[in-house]
Amino acid sequence: MINRQLLHPKSIAIVGASNTISKPGGKIIKNLVDFGFDGEIYAVNPKETQVQGIPSFSSVEELPSVDLAVLAIPAKFCLETVRILTEQNDTKAFIIISAGFGETDDAGKKLEQEIADIVNQNNACLIGPNCVGVMTPQHTSVFTTPVPKLTPDGCDFISGSGATAVFIIESGIPKGLRFAHVFSVGNSAQTGVEDVLQYLDENYVEGQSSKVKLLYIENIDNPDKLLIHASSLINKGCKIAAIKAGSSSAGSRAASSHTGALTSSDAAVEALFRKAGIVRCYGREELTTVASVFMCKELKGRKLAIVTHAGGPGVMLTDALEDGGLKIPHIGESSAKTILKEKLFSGSSVENPIDFLATGTAAQLGEIIDTCENDFDVDGMAVIFGSPGLFPIGDVYNLLSEKMKTCRKPIYPILPSLINVKEDVAHFLSHGNVNFPDEVLLGRALTKVINTPNPAPKKDTPGFVSSVKIREIIGQTENGYQPPEIIHRLFDEVGIPRVKEIVAKTEPEAVLAALEVGFPLVMKVVGPIHKTDVGGVILNVRNTSEVRKEFYHLNEIEGSEGVLIAQMASGTELFLGAKYEQNFGHIILCGMGGIFVEVLKDVSSGLAPLSKEEALSMIKSLKSYKILKGYRKQPGVNISGFADIIVGLSWLLRFATEIKELDINPFLGNENEILAVDARLRIERLPS
Repeated sequence: MINRQLLHPKSIAIVGASNTISKPGGKIIKNLVDFGFDGEIYAVNPKETQVQGIPSFSSVEELPSVDLAVLAIPAKFCLETVRILTEQNDTKAFIIISAGFGETDDAGKKLEQEIADIVNQNNACLIGPNCVGVMTPQHTSVFTTPVPKLTPDGCDFISGSGATAVFIIESGIPKGLRFAHVFSVGNSAQTGVEDVLQYLDENYVEGQSSKVKLLYIENIDNPDKLLIHASSLINKGCKIAAIKAGSSSAGSRAASSHTGALTSSDAAVEALFRKAGIVRCYGREELTTVASVFMCKELKGRKLAIVTHAGGPGVMLTDALEDGGLKIPHIGESSAKTILKEKLFSGSSVENPIDFLATGTAAQLGEIIDTCENDFDVDGMAVIFGSPGLFPIGDVYNLLSEKMKTCRKPIYPILPSLINVKEDVAHFLSHGNVNFPDEVLLGRALTKVINTPNPAPKKDTPGFVSSVKIREIIGQTENGYQPPEIIHRLFDEVGIPRVKEIVAKTEPEAVLAALEVGFPLVMKVVGPIHKTDVGGVILNVRNTSEVRKEFYHLNEIEGSEGVLIAQMASGTELFLGAKYEQNFGHIILCGMGGIFVEVLKDVSSGLAPLSKEEALSMIKSLKSYKILKGYRKQPGVNISGFADIIVGLSWLLRFATEIKELDINPFLGNENEILAVDARLRIERLPS
């Protein structure tokens, strides 16, 4: 529960204060003093009468009323200290730096919870334990460095790890990244990443609050809260980027379906971030580069001009941008191009990249930027300008700084000479600019930003979906994999098209079913989960005599409960599946079938329920999307129809949480229709 006393304390007590600044209790006081906290600072140390020039109290009982207490004492003393401060000193905010709590053992977890209970009972706020502290424009209650300049136009940064928070700050500062608030929540005994984000959302003030939020998350305890408040902030005009650590394949569980094998906690995170509009990052350099992109003006389209005086970086940036779907358009002949070329040195190239040579001047760069701004059909500019150390280039950086502020189109500065002209780069950053010293990192970050969808709009249940009928069908089922007739009824209810199928228990029923379905057809054993492994799928059955023959073959397979007579479809193989993840809900996976899902694992994930826009975004993010659209005169599939099927499935799952795993593999699709050919659906109810 974030409160005023945490963010704007009038007084801070450091319990465990020290004269030794190599100790946490000493460094916190030094940081508070050095960075200008203008309230009262109280030190508590029973062995000292003064700590760094501040009078020291021997115990917390002697303290006056205090807003915020920072505890840097052994874990075993923290409970009683918090009790005294809440009950006797009316302290409403705590930061517990100390370790030795829930991260160590069950006893530590119990102690941590007892402290949180006392804090909650007194309507107070607790950050930690096991954290590095909190930084706001009002106070720097941390025991670490560096302490960045804290300004309202910087980014709000919330981290589940104290050490990682330090490393991310160290990564951001050399790029010119500014910070507004830094919250290291540690074990999150009371206040976690989602809770801080909720506070930032509910207390957002246009024109005053930070527009950029960065998250480092190790555990998502409340996915719904994260989704609601991240989406809300982004819809208010904010940008959010996040790292979710600990989502490797080691977290996935073995399962009997493709979906179960493919779905892991990482797929759930990916789906959640996609739905919320969060740009997902995988390392601190990527996170701070994305944050620096956020600090620039927004890129409104996908066409970029690259302005460079060095060929190699321009080529590498072009590759990185085009790999991510951005365009470096050729600049065709025009009067503007001719006039610009006349103003550059001989040998300059006014194509794209625009190369104005190592001898290019500030004036020439200004002409290029103005022409890109006003005449060329581009949406933004990346400017690469370093130095071999032969002559000063401060005038170039001064012009670039001015143009970044005055141009409508965003300009991304790539200033790689961090040694040769480090003073000039520092001067450039001091004017509130960011720098991208690595052009490839910029290219990858920019494509991540532009390819991240907006938060999904809230949607009402589609008119064609009846929750009552879905619940009625589910009520007739038992736990386990469901028979074809149940799957058919559910699919029909939400508009998932399927091949015509009839289950036969006897040979005469199989023949009648075959005549109704029509030849050629497919015959499959009903019962065994992995039909192909037991020879339970027969394709291209062409007459009734083959039906009789194959019926006996299939019916003799161990575990057979009948034979499915099915329409034989053709087309591109597609895959659609879903798995229920605790706390998150249903994660839906889509992709091409066959080798693409089994070997290449080319799948995209979404969090149910989904809108049509979300479903289309999932499909377009697949590596195989070009094949689905149609490639080299090969027909594609009905993309819009596939998206409709994904939406229908998502609403089925919304009203049938008992469905724990579902595979539709394959669908067979062409430009006109998409039909579900084979499906498995497992229901599991919690014991009553």
